[in-house]
Amino acid sequence: MNRNRSVAVVCAILALAYDVVTPQRMPAQDGKNPYPTSMAPLDQYLMDRNDEIALARSAAPPSISQHATVLVLGKNGFDTAVQGTNGFVCNVDRSWEDAFENTPEFWNSKRRGPICFNQAAAKTMVPLIMIRTRLALAGKSKAEIKEGLKAAIEKGELPAIEPGAMCYMMSKQGHLSDRDGHWYPHLMFFAPAKDAESWGQVIGGADPEQIAVFAVKVDKWSDGTDAPNQ
Repeated sequence: MNRNRSVAVVCAILALAYDVVTPQRMPAQDGKNPYPTSMAPLDQYLMDRNDEIALARSAAPPSISQHATVLVLGKNGFDTAVQGTNGFVCNVDRSWEDAFENTPEFWNSKRRGPICFNQAAAKTMVPLIMIRTRLALAGKSKAEIKEGLKAAIEKGELPAIEPGAMCYMMSKQGHLSDRDGHWYPHLMFFAPAKDAESWGQVIGGADPEQIAVFAVKVDKWSDGTDAPNQ
């Protein structure tokens, strides 16, 4: 991939690629947050089960996603809708998977973020998804979710990120934010935040996960079609 066709963002916190970039680009409207400051009714975040499976799989090329485990959101949290065979895990993120700081869309019920983790990333990311979702569905506020996540990490409920951890976010069907829609197709690579300085680009953060994210734009969607040159 040549330099002028990629974009890289390094963050000292975990925030799934659109979480790293999009909220920072979003202007406030008259200094007010037009989005809800607490969770909307759960039904607004749910999808038809088959539609959610298809959307989750659209995160990665079919050669990967058709053999991946697929998680879907139900009234009691995420559960396994399809048991895969290749170690990858795909799901559709909801708004509470966003970064905690400077994120006006934290409770935006329209948010749908297809993502597919490789085996190394899934060992950390799936527990993270489960913890955040459990707290959100329990009616916790954003601040309480952050504190609850800190407590879970201190108890060892979130395994450390492993070498080689990465994911695909190449769907043109998702809705990552109201401003940017499905954004760019991209890959993400994860590392401990303590190692981020060796990459040469670091944006400081204090979210409890302390995982560095390196996001790289690619030029094709997961279905193999060309992405716009933005």
